[in-house]
Amino acid sequence: MTANRTPDVMVRLEKTIERMADGAAPLEELVAAHQEALRLLEEAEAELEDLRKRTGELTESLKT
Repeated sequence: MTANRTPDVMVRLEKTIERMADGAAPLEELVAAHQEALRLLEEAEAELEDLRKRTGELTESLKT
């Protein structure tokens, strides 16, 4: 995953959460939105972990 995907994932996650918070959607749509939110959250967490790893690598390379 690349860093430039982070804003897109966050926008999609926010829109999904808004759909759930609205409360007007039928239960099936709420369940689907919840599943999508979980998937997007996993994607964002993986991106964050990748960025942390790359930051650590860059920090170490600057020390040497």
